[in-house]
Amino acid sequence: MTARLKERYNKTILPELCKQFGYKNVMQAPKLEKIVVNMGVGDAQSEPRMLENAMTELSRITGQKPSIRKAKKSIAGFKVREGAKIACMVTLRGARMYEFMDRLFNIAIPRIRDFRGVAPDGFDGDGNYTLGIREQTIFPEVDITAVQRVRGMNVTFVIRNAGTADEGRELLRKFGMPFRNN
Repeated sequence: MTARLKERYNKTILPELCKQFGYKNVMQAPKLEKIVVNMGVGDAQSEPRMLENAMTELSRITGQKPSIRKAKKSIAGFKVREGAKIACMVTLRGARMYEFMDRLFNIAIPRIRDFRGVAPDGFDGDGNYTLGIREQTIFPEVDITAVQRVRGMNVTFVIRNAGTADEGRELLRKFGMPFRNN
């Protein structure tokens, strides 16, 4: 069974984007390539158990085992040494990507307190969008009683063939991303 959002992309979103932006070929239309979820664990040097807890929570949220990220340089102000384990991340593609996006848009984001929409200006020059989430407890997969420390995460939507931020924004809007009206 295919993911609900993938089916919606192929049947409705893709033809609408081709018509709206005047693409002559469907291969020119923007397409979601991957979603990267990154969770920083700054206090992992003093307490290695914190990184394990973050990895467990991230694997529950995404349904995939995270990889550990190490510091590229030493930064004295943050008390970080080169090669120290400081974060974990997951790259989602295919059906898992669409399932995660569906849960994020329809279940997790509406659970944010005083939510008025996500900022529409988180795009880079290539049409990719990065969303910052302040706490992992908005996901129903995370057991709130087992959370030792509230952590934030970055969710990056990598969009292929989105030449401008407007094209990427329109793609995510059609998927159901609740952008804030300025």
